[in-house]
Amino acid sequence: MRLTVGVLPSTVEETKRFSEWLLDIGEGKVGGDNDGVATVEIPSDLLITDSLDPIESLIQFVYPSVLERYKDRDYFSERAILTPKNEVVHEINDRLLELFPGEQTEYLSSDSICATKKGIDSFQQELYSPDVLNGLKISGLPNHRLVTFLGKRVIEAEIISGANVGTRTFIPRIRMIPFDKKIPFAFQRRQFPVAVCFAMTINKSQGQSLSKVGLFLKEPVFTHGQLYVALSRVKSREGVKMLILDKDGKPTNTTTNVVYKEVFTHL
Repeated sequence: MRLTVGVLPSTVEETKRFSEWLLDIGEGKVGGDNDGVATVEIPSDLLITDSLDPIESLIQFVYPSVLERYKDRDYFSERAILTPKNEVVHEINDRLLELFPGEQTEYLSSDSICATKKGIDSFQQELYSPDVLNGLKISGLPNHRLVTFLGKRVIEAEIISGANVGTRTFIPRIRMIPFDKKIPFAFQRRQFPVAVCFAMTINKSQGQSLSKVGLFLKEPVFTHGQLYVALSRVKSREGVKMLILDKDGKPTNTTTNVVYKEVFTHL
């Protein structure tokens, strides 16, 4: 559906072939019919192959001339780098932030253990010190340290997508308590509820239509349909490039596609 909007007559056949390839990725038919985890080969024109600095090449594809256009809200509204895991998202976001000129403003969160009925003894307070809590990076929770170019006490932001494009809004700090089963204790973080979004996880990108997508697979996708979701965000074949790294960190042309056929029987 994304690919057919505004398609030029001269590219109808190419668009049709690309859309059929995307559907085959989603149904697990590329590289042979499979039910589970399969290795697929990606067409060469969709790949980043630069071996010297492949991440820089991916950034240049998605965000060309970013230092000349970073004040243009429309420039950022339809492009993103996608990757399976949050730690790689932070890596890409930090690298892009380093490019921007101007004085930085650093926002540090206030983290503390949540009070319980039994109370917190001195050993637990020492075990879960502020330094430990500050270092936690949890999905759905802003990081302890945020670096931006915005206000010191409140963030004034402009909405660049959706129904309220152009609307200015003020964002205060709020208290948040994550519910992550991997954390054996409850704590709260007081921080601005924002995150840098040059890059985002594939799961977070669901539902978006983008003109430029860079898919960074430092590690393969790991859940059903992730590869299809990432590739199908884009509006044209020319708008997507993939950077796939092998176990030695070198660009490669094969990756994992995870498709479990039993999922389709319950749709």
